[in-house]
This record gives sequence, C-alpha cells and structure tokens, in this order.
Amino acid sequence: MDDAGAADAESAESAIRAAGLRVTSARLAVLDALREHPHASADAIFADVDRRAPGTTLQSVYNALGDFAGAGLVRRIQPAGQPMRFEVRIDDNHHHLVCTSCGRVEDVDCVTGEAPCLHPSQMHGFTLSQAEITFWGRCASCSASDVDPSSPTENPTVTEGRS
Repeated sequence: MDDAGAADAESAESAIRAAGLRVTSARLAVLDALREHPHASADAIFADVDRRAPGTTLQSVYNALGDFAGAGLVRRIQPAGQPMRFEVRIDDNHHHLVCTSCGRVEDVDCVTGEAPCLHPSQMHGFTLSQAEITFWGRCASCSASDVDPSSPTENPTVTEGRS
C-alpha cells in the first residue's frame, strides 16, 4: 500500500471510530468503495467490496450502509424509479442531476447558496433544516447518442454500478 492508500485507510478507520462504530474489514471496504464510487447502489458497492474483501456478504454490505447512514457517515438518496444510492458527501445541502436514460447521478451545489436552498410557499408549522432537489434530464453522453439510431430509448432504470 502506498502512502496515499495508508492515509486513506487511516482516515476511514478514524471516521468509523469517530462515528462510534467498530472498525471491520467489511466496513472499511464499504467506505472505500463509496469514496471511489459516489452515488453507488448497495449492489454496486457489494460488487466492489467482494473484490476488496472476498467473503463479505451482501447482508454485511447492507448492514454497514445502514450503520453508516444512521451514524451520519453517508447519505441515502433515492431518485424516483431508481435503486437507493449512497454517497459520502454529507457536509452540505447539495442536490442531484439524474440522467433519465442511463441513470447517471451527479452532484450539484445548492441552488441558492444557503441551506435549505428553497423556501416553500406554506410552512404548515414546520421548521426547515434541509431541501432535497432532484433535477432530471439527459447527460451529455446520452444526448450525443441521440444521433445513433441503435441507442436505447429513455429508460429510468439504472444499470448497476453506474455512478
């Protein structure tokens, strides 16, 4: 492992411990996979973890993701019609762009620059802490493929592993 890899492992261990969780090889592998593949689904994370820590079960990946979300280490996002995804960018109130063709997800900074970004016309007694916005459209690659008659039609389902 090079110096950067050792530093990443230490920071992953520190983050897991700081969240009050026990450090395990499965949790380290899940956190590393998430750092490399933002917006990944549990199944896509499992595919990566299986390579990093053979013998880790899908249930262990789900458990680690649930523990991380509960401890505030990761955020769950679930764009309509797509599998739940996870990301490690948790320290701000950003939003997402989702491609309606391939399912690619990208971060977009807060639309007005301050949380909660948007203010509803009626508060109904709520005190706002966050706004979640999803922008839908076609990514550049899918838009470019419009000239290709063999390209698939719009499909809001995601090919596993895309991020």
